[in-house]
Amino acid sequence: MRLLHTSDWHLGRSFHGVGMLESQRAFINQLVEAVAGHQVDVVLIAGDVYDRALPGVDVVHLLDEALVRLTSAGAKVVLTSGNHDSAIRLGFAARLLERGGVHLRTRVENLDEPLLLPLGADRAGKEATLAIYGIPWLEPRLVAGQLGVQTASHFEVTRAATSLIREDIARRAASAPIQSVVLAHTFASGGISSDSERDLSIGGVGAVPLDLFEGFSYTALGHLHGRQALSPEVRYSGSPLAYSFSEARHRKGAWLVDIGPDGVEAVEEVLFEAARSLAVLRGPLQDLLESPEHAWAETAYCQITLTDAQRPVRAMDRLRERFPDTLVLGFEPQGGTAASAATYSSRLAEAPDDLAVCCGFLEHVRGRVPDAAEEAALAAALENVRLLEGLR
Repeated sequence: MRLLHTSDWHLGRSFHGVGMLESQRAFINQLVEAVAGHQVDVVLIAGDVYDRALPGVDVVHLLDEALVRLTSAGAKVVLTSGNHDSAIRLGFAARLLERGGVHLRTRVENLDEPLLLPLGADRAGKEATLAIYGIPWLEPRLVAGQLGVQTASHFEVTRAATSLIREDIARRAASAPIQSVVLAHTFASGGISSDSERDLSIGGVGAVPLDLFEGFSYTALGHLHGRQALSPEVRYSGSPLAYSFSEARHRKGAWLVDIGPDGVEAVEEVLFEAARSLAVLRGPLQDLLESPEHAWAETAYCQITLTDAQRPVRAMDRLRERFPDTLVLGFEPQGGTAASAATYSSRLAEAPDDLAVCCGFLEHVRGRVPDAAEEAALAAALENVRLLEGLR
């Protein structure tokens, strides 16, 4: 049996204000090609198929199209809900969709109801079965009572969920060999996070230990956007597209998992190509505009940090002449004063008068303190304002 582990599609998400629906459509095309080319039997989607609980009509249409194409290519689909999804909306018509090969696991009461598939005879000659379970995103405060736990924490509800699955596996294994695959959308300890994931809880309390997934043949995790193996049997597929500049160096893809009657036989990477690359550039404005080493970034989405001692005039306009898709621009002046390194808000709170506020603003945007003439001009302007206010 061949599985393709994906997660975190985040359909409908934008990238710094740029719509990504066409890029997501291009990913779907690659996914369908991979399913057909590798003869995938089951596509796993471990949560966050949508980017928001109320996706747009065009976004829902894209998922509908993807599911039709995947099942038409001969694969079944097992899909769980993530913290970005609305479990109720995503799980609509679940029993009906099963007839078409799409198996939704968005309800707590169904997490120990697996999709069962025959694997053939194991080494002992017994007919083995593959059981695929889906744990939806578990919000501790909402599901603790339903799972019978006293403490509403990610650890406790995840432990209760995996315990239910183990009980079901044990019942089935009493009569025939079982290989198990579990989908879960969670932050497992040992994973490497990136900026575009939202915290599951404050202060990292939501992280769950890896040993909660011990004993399963394979655990397909979602939530972290970097593809990574926490152990040979516990992996994150990561998101298929980069959703923050912190993911610029990620190699996006999925895991191709071969599993037989005696367990996992092989795990290989499948890579997806992005329609647009990401560039994270840093340096003085003139170097960025002239250096040939940055030519590759002219067609990329760019995050640029300028290090000029003073903020250049029309910086964004000038950068976009070479890098049209500059989406994020920051300033970290070299040789600035200690005060310029502090946040503007902290300096504002400490300013003794209106003139200091104005001077602080100029220092913040230009990376240097106003000279005597500029400070005098500001003082005169403030005095004129006071006079006008006094006349009213």
